[in-house]
Amino acid sequence: MPSKYDTNPLDPDFPEKVRAEAEGQATQVLSETGAPETHRLGYSPATEEQTVRLPGGQQQYAPPPPPYQQPYAGQYVPAPYQYQSFATPQQPVRKVEPFGISENIVTALPYIPWYLGLIAGAVILALSPRSEAKARFHAAQGLAAHLGILIVSTALGIIGIASGAARAGSLAFTIATSVLLIVWAIKAWKGKPVHIQAIEGLTNWLEDKIRRKET
Repeated sequence: MPSKYDTNPLDPDFPEKVRAEAEGQATQVLSETGAPETHRLGYSPATEEQTVRLPGGQQQYAPPPPPYQQPYAGQYVPAPYQYQSFATPQQPVRKVEPFGISENIVTALPYIPWYLGLIAGAVILALSPRSEAKARFHAAQGLAAHLGILIVSTALGIIGIASGAARAGSLAFTIATSVLLIVWAIKAWKGKPVHIQAIEGLTNWLEDKIRRKET
């Protein structure tokens, strides 16, 4: 039997035998080293359901939804969160004694233009008790504003008898004061502060002098 070192040129299968024997030895050496085997990971091609066809023949990949997993036995599952409303509850409308009318209306009435506000302010100031401080203040201030407007308008009217310019000034004054009274009435109705510095003294005097008789 010829050895592996036999180089007899007459043997035509000699190169193949040497190559096969060398590969067998290499395979045996790798197996003895205990190297971990390698495995090809499985690859699943994308299915047709995972592809979304767009208009125009374009395709877009859509990942599949995650599978549903049931909770383990005894595992606590929180209840769905319920949103709570943090809106401020509507406050009840306060009414003024002895009229039984809401406070925002009572405070706005004395600023109504012309003689309506003047009469309303006098009535509220004469009938409301001392405990209704806000209503009494606006009634006195509205009454003072109307008295001041009435005095100035009367003076301009007397002067206007002899001068046409005074008559035009009286008309402009009436329009301007009417607009101011409407603005003050709206502010009082919305609960915003209204303070007329020019008639502060007359306001305090009217509030102190006009009062309801306490029983």
